[in-house]
Amino acid sequence: MTVLETERLALRRLSPGDAEFILDLLNQPSFLRYIGDKGVRNTEEAINYIQTGPVASYEQHGFGLYLVQLKETGASIGICGLLKRDTLPDVDIGFAFLPAYWSRGYALESAEAVMKYGREKFGLQRIVAITSLNNEASIKLLEKLGMKFEGVIKLGEDEHEVRLFGT
Repeated sequence: MTVLETERLALRRLSPGDAEFILDLLNQPSFLRYIGDKGVRNTEEAINYIQTGPVASYEQHGFGLYLVQLKETGASIGICGLLKRDTLPDVDIGFAFLPAYWSRGYALESAEAVMKYGREKFGLQRIVAITSLNNEASIKLLEKLGMKFEGVIKLGEDEHEVRLFGT
């Protein structure tokens, strides 16, 4: 089910059929370095990740992470969407793309559409984002989205520090 479309992209809800793509994305060196190890090592674990993460979020909140596909080819290139974490007071935007699709404006295009969708469909007044301390590409993207750096936080006692940005 397509949730959003932009000039070049279609964003739709993730389903168990996307397990191979999710397995690949979550095990990219860049994902492991900047976002973290989700412990997904096979298709079965990828299906579980989709069902307990994005699908559960769609059911509970009406939104979640969406699969980003190129309209022209249908190729799956990344994920982008809204998350409601227990450890943050506000909804945050998250995104990750396969490195082959970096530096082409896809992350910005999808993130702008997701933020507009969050405001219009869910009435979100404030959207935040977190990024690892040294993820310069994500920091630049968040700034292009009009977000401002608000400080360094920890999402939990045993978690690494992250940068918090807000609208």
